[in-house]
Amino acid sequence: MSTFAGTVEHYRKYRPGIPQEVADILAAAVPDRHPRRLLDIGTGTGLVVEALLTRFDDIIAIDNDADMLASAETAMRPMVPEGTRMVLQRFSAEEFTPPQDWRADLVTICRAFHWLDQAAVLQRLESQVAEDGAVAIFGDNSFWVASSPWKTAVRSVIQDFLGEQRRAGAGVFNHHNRPYSEIMEESAFNQVEEFRVPVQRVWSTESILGYLYSTSFAAPHLFGDRLADFEATVTRTLTEFSSDDTFDEENEFLIRIGRRSQA
Repeated sequence: MSTFAGTVEHYRKYRPGIPQEVADILAAAVPDRHPRRLLDIGTGTGLVVEALLTRFDDIIAIDNDADMLASAETAMRPMVPEGTRMVLQRFSAEEFTPPQDWRADLVTICRAFHWLDQAAVLQRLESQVAEDGAVAIFGDNSFWVASSPWKTAVRSVIQDFLGEQRRAGAGVFNHHNRPYSEIMEESAFNQVEEFRVPVQRVWSTESILGYLYSTSFAAPHLFGDRLADFEATVTRTLTEFSSDDTFDEENEFLIRIGRRSQA
């Protein structure tokens, strides 16, 4: 079973998209030319491609989840500008090989690098990225990284139902604490720039639950026959933090852009 089994409907509807400022930074990271090629790894329902759809005219987006790709296809195909080529393919990052003579100007990996064999993927990208191209690894903080009292309370409810350890589908989430920039510096893309983009959001009980159901740590199937009880507990818990069902969040996107050293 996929780590994200049963989450796709919630993922497309409730996962926050990519802010304009983030898209601007990504687009400015590589030369403006034609064709301008984008490889989006771990595309999910296509949120990164959607944000960059008018900035690149030759796009390949990959994911190993067929349901996610089907959702991306349905949502984005009508948006594709005339003259732009968009191909969605079911591959893992560790297995993907682009067409002959196809090299990306920009590779994007959003909210997904922690799932990958990081060193192996960066090594594969050496032959898949143009000499003056770049690799961008970026994301914002999930609700598991509790940064406000209401998030802390929601995480506690999840832990009461599913255990203290962060779930990852049927297993538990294990992740090193090395900064991604350090990992990138050990690859061919060792000239790394970092950008931070603050984000303010307002959530409701519905969107919080929808977001949780889009994650690997609170996917609906994990709760079994206790799902309704979980929803009721989260709803009751959140009323302690708002009288009008609005919950403010301060988050940020951390963007790391790696390029090759220029001789």
